[in-house]
Amino acid sequence: MNPTENKSSCANEIDASLRVPLLALFGGAALWLVVGLVLGLIAGIKFHAPEFLSACPLLTYGRVAPAANDAILYGFCIPAALGVMLWIFARLSQMPLALPLVPVVAANLWHLGVLVGLGGILLGESTGHPWLEFPRAAAVLLFAAFMLIAVSAAATFGWRKERTLYPSHWFMFAALLWFPWIYSTANLFLNSNKVPRGVVQSIIGWWFANNLVFVWLALVGVGIAFYLLPKIAGRALANSGYAQFAFLTLILFGTWCGVPVGAPVPAWLPALSSAAAALTIVPLLAILIITIKTVCGACVSCKGGPFCFVKFGMMSFILSGILYISAACPQYSRVLEFTWFGVAQTQLQLLGFAAMILFGAIYELLPQVMGKPLPFPKFAKAHFFITMIGVLLFVVPLLIAGVEQGMKLHSGAAFADANAVALKFLRVSTTGQLLVLLGALLFAANLLVMAIQWKLGVIKCVIAYIKSPLEASETPATTEVKS
Repeated sequence: MNPTENKSSCANEIDASLRVPLLALFGGAALWLVVGLVLGLIAGIKFHAPEFLSACPLLTYGRVAPAANDAILYGFCIPAALGVMLWIFARLSQMPLALPLVPVVAANLWHLGVLVGLGGILLGESTGHPWLEFPRAAAVLLFAAFMLIAVSAAATFGWRKERTLYPSHWFMFAALLWFPWIYSTANLFLNSNKVPRGVVQSIIGWWFANNLVFVWLALVGVGIAFYLLPKIAGRALANSGYAQFAFLTLILFGTWCGVPVGAPVPAWLPALSSAAAALTIVPLLAILIITIKTVCGACVSCKGGPFCFVKFGMMSFILSGILYISAACPQYSRVLEFTWFGVAQTQLQLLGFAAMILFGAIYELLPQVMGKPLPFPKFAKAHFFITMIGVLLFVVPLLIAGVEQGMKLHSGAAFADANAVALKFLRVSTTGQLLVLLGALLFAANLLVMAIQWKLGVIKCVIAYIKSPLEASETPATTEVKS
């Protein structure tokens, strides 16, 4: 066997070991994405049409808004990111996925945990802590599922045939360690029987939210992008030394951010958080330089394919990081605090950065894993342009609304008057949410049809396997009768 054939058979073996785990992770993630966007759309409409679904106590804004955010983050971003990480670890390790049944069990546990968590929020059992609203039962399921997937990923990494480490390894392996640390710590402090008193709860909540939404998503998204961009472009990752520098500075400075400037805590905490946020401009610049040098000059047609998704995602990450730093600056925080500006930055981080990176990665890897092209390739291209426009229409009006609302509040206007200024921008933002939801439906259609095709193929193989011994045993008897 020549080296090319050997490499091809190795890739096929790797993809075969990943097929069932990835379908379990991606299928549920696509469903939860649609659910989260529908809930987010309901929450957005309620601001400029308060009577919308007002008779249903399960769909009040205080329940729908956190349920929407958690469905997108915990239901889509995290399981989809774990699936992509498993594929990248296996491909870079040049060996099949270790313990392939473990991620399948973990995927079902994870989706069950999301179902229990969202049900708890909508039924009024939320913990009340942002990004940690799931009740304890759901948190236990999520933690157990993540640890199972992390064991499979770590085993694949530890038993790798290719010993070389790449920048993607640093980011993604750190993410595997980061989530259990922050999630278990926050739950032990905030969802235990002995909850800290006073502002300590808020400090832990801010620390957790920052490390999950900003640091963890950055580790995962940048790690995936640093694998996909050079792979699709057919060239090495530019300035790999910058990548190591960006990784170290991101985890060094990023973890100290998150405490608002006007928080009623000792003054050194907001000051330290603001200084750390200002220093995160260093990893942002390093990541920007690497991305531009890797992308520029690449002979890849950008017509809505995976390359376009990843490029847009990286640009959204840089913009989201700049907005995050701006909100932490004391001069601007006085105006932007308690406005729609923070919501816009968070949604850009979730939908513009993390979701777009994951869409591109799934569109790139799924045809290879399944051994067949996407059922609706035109849906994938339309998905990019619809979602890109939708994210911009969703985020930009909220940014403008936040600035105008903050200026009104800063000038001493009544809170009701400041909210009234934002209404016209919220209507435009709702249009963006509709477009993002439409793109998610196109994405889910591709995954659903591909999963159905695979299941039908498996059923046909099973039926053929069952019939083959019967046909073989009937042949000698027929021959004897004829003789």
